[in-house]
Amino acid sequence: MPILSVRSLNKAWSETQVVRDISFETREGEFIALLGPSGCGKSTTLRLIAGLEEPTSGTIHIDGRDITSLPSSRRGVSMVFQSYALFPHLTVRDNITFGLSVRGESRKVQADSLARVAPLLGLEKLLDRRPAQLSGGQQQRVALGRALIAEAPVCLLDEPLSNLDAKLRAEMRAEIRGLQQRLGITMIFVTHDQTEAMSMADRVALLNEGRIEQFDTPEMIYSRPASTFVARFIGQPPMNIVTVGDLGPMAAHLPPGGLVGLRPEEITLARDGLPGRVAALEYFGADSILSVDIGGAHLNIRVQGRPGHGVGAVVHLRWPAGALHLFDPKTGLRADIARAQSPSSLQPA
Repeated sequence: MPILSVRSLNKAWSETQVVRDISFETREGEFIALLGPSGCGKSTTLRLIAGLEEPTSGTIHIDGRDITSLPSSRRGVSMVFQSYALFPHLTVRDNITFGLSVRGESRKVQADSLARVAPLLGLEKLLDRRPAQLSGGQQQRVALGRALIAEAPVCLLDEPLSNLDAKLRAEMRAEIRGLQQRLGITMIFVTHDQTEAMSMADRVALLNEGRIEQFDTPEMIYSRPASTFVARFIGQPPMNIVTVGDLGPMAAHLPPGGLVGLRPEEITLARDGLPGRVAALEYFGADSILSVDIGGAHLNIRVQGRPGHGVGAVVHLRWPAGALHLFDPKTGLRADIARAQSPSSLQPA
């Protein structure tokens, strides 16, 4: 039985539909990322699960129990907010145990629970400090400790790393993922950062305009994107999307009129192949990104180190036969998915 089951969830404010028929299930101890651009409905979905918003329609079950109409306090979830939501006048100790105190737990239960959680987060020496005396990373740990001490079966995190600098974000990614794996708890993590989602999650739900475009493992989302939206959102730089005609003889075996996807790292510079001219070059040390004009369309290419070709140089491009991804130009869906929905669609790549 799934620990969390979301079925046909919808949310609208007046005429604005924010969440559209979202359905997914999570297994116990699984780390799920809700990923997508701003305004795609990911935080609203999390708030619906938490009971902070009421769905227009649909149901939410936790451990087989319908919680759709229950208040937040009875749902069996804990939550870490983007702003941390710490009480500035309370110590670290009191912030972490606040929920237990509200529930009327005894001082001994609170102390015992704190003794279990604080060492996991390295907070033992900070318990008498107040939030203003803590760094951003320490405040994040306190917020996480307050969620973990509740021992809820599902922990919800709403962009918890967005207020941290790049170095600290990387450290906290590893800490949160390691903690989740050690404790075996189910986490639902909202983020707009694909690096966070792809590096931390067991599975990723990529949202677009209130709908789930693809719900899959990071490996499958990267290697077999379900749509051009997924292909263009995932990857740094993202997958190139061009028409079959843009690739000339190199795509003569594909049905005309289709859209073709090609990852930048799959393309190599060769002595012959598809001709193009280097339009821009970005050097990052370990690798470089070349933007190559192939006659109206552009292909981004990732190469090791600094290439021997500068802006304006004529180059030739090649790629393995299996590197091309074919998409339906009408729906934007991967061709095999589109064909399954409509037999007249393009053949799969």
